Formats: sequence, structure tokens, C-alpha cells
Amino acid sequence: MASDKIEIINRYFEENNFVQSNIESFDGFVDWRLQKLVDEIKEAVPAVIPPEAEEVKFVFGNVRVEKPSIVEADGAKRNIAPTEARMRDLTYAATVYLEVSLLIDGKERERQEVKILDLPIMLKSKYCYLHGLSREELINIGEDPYDSGGYFIINGTERALVLLEDLASNQIFVDSEESGPITHIARVFSASTLYKIPHLVERGKDGIFLISFASNKKIPATVMFKSLGYTKDSDIPGLIGTDDEDVMINIINGSDIKTQEEAQEVIAKEMAMLIPREQKLQKVQYILDNLFLPHISMKPQDRARKAVFLGRMIKKLLLLKQGKIQPDDKDHYMNKRVRMAGDLLEDLFRANLKVLVGDMLYIFQRGVRRGKILTIPSIVRMKLPTQRIKSALATGNWTGNRQGVSQRLDRENALATLSHLQRVSSLLEATRESFEARQLHPTHWGRLCPLESPEGKQIGLRKNLALLATITPELKEEMVTDNFQTLQHLGLRRIE
Repeated sequence: MASDKIEIINRYFEENNFVQSNIESFDGFVDWRLQKLVDEIKEAVPAVIPPEAEEVKFVFGNVRVEKPSIVEADGAKRNIAPTEARMRDLTYAATVYLEVSLLIDGKERERQEVKILDLPIMLKSKYCYLHGLSREELINIGEDPYDSGGYFIINGTERALVLLEDLASNQIFVDSEESGPITHIARVFSASTLYKIPHLVERGKDGIFLISFASNKKIPATVMFKSLGYTKDSDIPGLIGTDDEDVMINIINGSDIKTQEEAQEVIAKEMAMLIPREQKLQKVQYILDNLFLPHISMKPQDRARKAVFLGRMIKKLLLLKQGKIQPDDKDHYMNKRVRMAGDLLEDLFRANLKVLVGDMLYIFQRGVRRGKILTIPSIVRMKLPTQRIKSALATGNWTGNRQGVSQRLDRENALATLSHLQRVSSLLEATRESFEARQLHPTHWGRLCPLESPEGKQIGLRKNLALLATITPELKEEMVTDNFQTLQHLGLRRIE
């Protein structure tokens, strides 16, 4: 029996290594997430255009990533291996190209594939020269055949990304409050490709439900339902799924609001908008479409789906109040998500892509003011995003004011290196007590090591993956859609 177990483990590591999940996450980032981020922007429109033109815009197309390379002092470009990058204090990176088109009055004036940045490449990923090499081939080029990869080389220094543990997005969590004017709370972190916005539904002692999101003032639930298009009082119990006493109290509280515009005016008043009425309504509609539950949709025609989700939040809150369910255990690993290299680099690239596009428009507009229409290569400065991404990986300072995301790889010994690459860090502040978050949870079994955690203020917040733990990477939307269609053929139906 013991020999069988050893054989199974040996077979496992013949096909996988300890950091396989992180490498797959990076591969997914380069394979399709880069293109997804470009498709989010799609096009950019300059504010200043030539006087003879009516419309000018830049359209962004396909992304292409080369193998790691360097440009020598004489301008010659050649491929580079990780060993050379270490020895010469270079960054092991590949050039990323983007297809950009300039359209003037609907006609394509120019199309170019331009360099937008040098992207650091994770060792042993499919874009690394070490990928797929045999033990003998690795030894011949000066690489350790037992090295697992999963890290970067920045200015000759090996840097590892620390996996981040966070609460699951787009999932409803309910809890009770022991003191104060609020008795129960439902919260959801609504995350789309552009935003991650916390939403709260609070039940006061008077039974009124108040909604808050995106740092806006608290808005009564009835007002939100009516602003989303459900103006009949009889619609609200159906959305929530119950005619509980609290629901009737909320309906009575908002019964004087008869139309969708009246509800939106109430929201504008709560947000202290001191602008003309038409602009108020437009701004409120923008907030409802883009900042309220953006994970569901950012289209006006999908406001009804947002009302259904809000009803689900209130329904779960009422079930907690009635004692039919217990408060959600935020420390249960079902309610957690581990953000890997692909997720972290997506955040970084999204922020820097916006900087690159803004810089392009600035240079183009400056040329227009001088009477010139500049070519696409002359307005794309790849050094800007390259330096910013390289700096983030070199210092560990990430988007969202996060620090320590990238760290110098521990090479004290082989086990220390492996431990560092398996590290998982919580986003909770180390200075807070957070006793429950620091304790070992039964759902950590088989996923996280129950022993390895530092002493001091980081205890329980910094953990390590179990040796055989794997993390499911994010799937492309097309794959999810295809799987959903298959399930529909088998009888699955939407709940809306």
C-alpha cells in the first residue's frame, strides 16, 4: 500500500510541479486576458481633432506576444535565456505588440502593429524558453533541472508574486449586528472587468432596508426598485420572494413614489446633485448602469436583472432575521478566492493600458494643435507602461495601494524557495486582531498547510498552499457560455 502511494505521488509530479497553478494562471493572462483587456477599451477618441475632420478615433485590434529578447547597445535584437538575464542584471521579458488603426471620418488612414511594452515572462511558462525542455537540455544551458519556475527575473533579481487571499466577489454574505441602529447586513463585492464595488443592504431597527454602494449615501430599497423600473408596489414582494412584515413596511415607506423618474430624482437628492434636472437624471442612470451591481451588466436593458439580484440580497437578509439560516462564515474557504499571477498582472496591465492610451491621445492632440497628424508609431511610448510594470515587480508596490505583492525569491535552500512560491497572504491588516481569520479552519484541510505560518503579527494571515493543492484558473467567457448551453440542453433553466 505504501509503495502504491509513492508511485501515485511520483506519477503526479512527472506531469505537474508545485507551482503549476500559478504558471497556468500566467499562461492564461498572456493567452487571452491581454486581448480581453484591450477589447474592453476597443477604441479611443481624441478631444482635439483636425479642423477639416468631423470624427477621429483610434481602434485597437489584436495583441501579439513574442519570446523573451533583448536589444543590444548596437540596436541588434536577439533572444535571451534566463541564465544570461541573471548574470547581466537584465529583465527576462518579451515584447508585446498591438494592432492600432487610425480612422478619420470613418475611413482608415493608417494601420500599424506597434510595440506597447516589454512584459516580464514567468519562468517555465509556455512563453519561456525553458518550457518543455528535458533534464539534459536544462543542464546544458546552465539551468537547474529541479527548479520549478513560477517566478520572474527583474534587473537580474529573481522575484516571486505572493498569492493573495480575498473574499469571493459577486457572492452574498449576511451577518447580524449586536449593537447600534442596524440589526442585519447583507454585503456583496460586485466585480466586473472594470470595477470592484462593495454593496451593502442594511436593515434598521424600524425594518427599513437601506442600500449603499460606491461611497454613495444610503438609499431606501423601495426607491432603488422603482428607479430600476419596478414602479408598482405589488411588484416588490415578487422580487424579494416574500410578503414579510418588513417588506410591507418598506413598500408603505416608498408608496408616494409613482414613477421611475421620481425615484431617480430621490436618488439625486440623496446624493446632493446640484445640477439641472435632465443632467441629474442622466447622472443617476449612469450610476445605476455602471456602478450599481456592475457584475450583472452595465447595460440599461439589464436593470431588471439587477432588481432581481437586489431582491435576492433582501430575501437572504430576511431569512437570517427569521432564524432560518445562520450568518455566513467568511473564513470558510468556499467563500474565499486566491488571486494568482494572472489575476495580479491583469490588474497591473489594465491600469497601465489606460495610462498608455491617455498618453497616446495627449501626444496626438498636441500634434493637432501644431497643425500635424502624427503617425501611430510616433505617439506610442512603450517605455511608459514598461517602466511602470517593471517597477511594480521590482518593488512590490501594486495597484490599489497594495505593498509586498512581489518579493525577492528566497534562495536560502530548495525548501525555502518552494515555500516562498507557495505563499498565500491575506488582505487583512496585520495590525488588526481578527482572531477568527487567523485561526485554522476545517476547510483549510488539503488546501493549506496547517503548520506553516510565521510568528508575530502575521500569524494566521500568511499561509502556504498544501503540497498537492491546485487552484482552478479563471475560464474564458466563451468556455463558460458553451458549458452553460450544454447544461441547458440537459434541462437547466435560468432562475430569473
